[in-house]
Amino acid sequence: MSDPALSLQAMVYARLSAATGVTALVPATNILDRNHRPEQFPSIIIGEGQAIFGDNIQNSYHDTAFCDIHIWASEVGLTTAKAIAGAVKDAIAPGPWSVDGYNAINVRTVSARYMRDPDGVFSHAVLTIEALLMEAAS
Repeated sequence: MSDPALSLQAMVYARLSAATGVTALVPATNILDRNHRPEQFPSIIIGEGQAIFGDNIQNSYHDTAFCDIHIWASEVGLTTAKAIAGAVKDAIAPGPWSVDGYNAINVRTVSARYMRDPDGVFSHAVLTIEALLMEAAS
């Protein structure tokens, strides 16, 4: 069984890479899993995660996982970052989701933060995705 945060990360990457609303604003080649500010803009970086392990409910484990999505744009304002954030939120909503031993019961965008990079050249947004995941039957 995979870690629920790793499963959510895979789900998010697959969903964003396939969503035409997202790829119309960010090329699929610019949707990445890496540790630093990207070299190509605009970009989406699949970032930090967290897993909260649940209890066995009716012979199935229910875990909660979180995933941060970092959006980067080369702009002095926040318009592009907010537009991409909206497309990401729309792509996350539809279900059903399943991957790596889990079925997603509920996946939602729980927050978005928008900020200007201190250098004045880039905008940055961070969206937090939450998923309630149920262990898939073997």
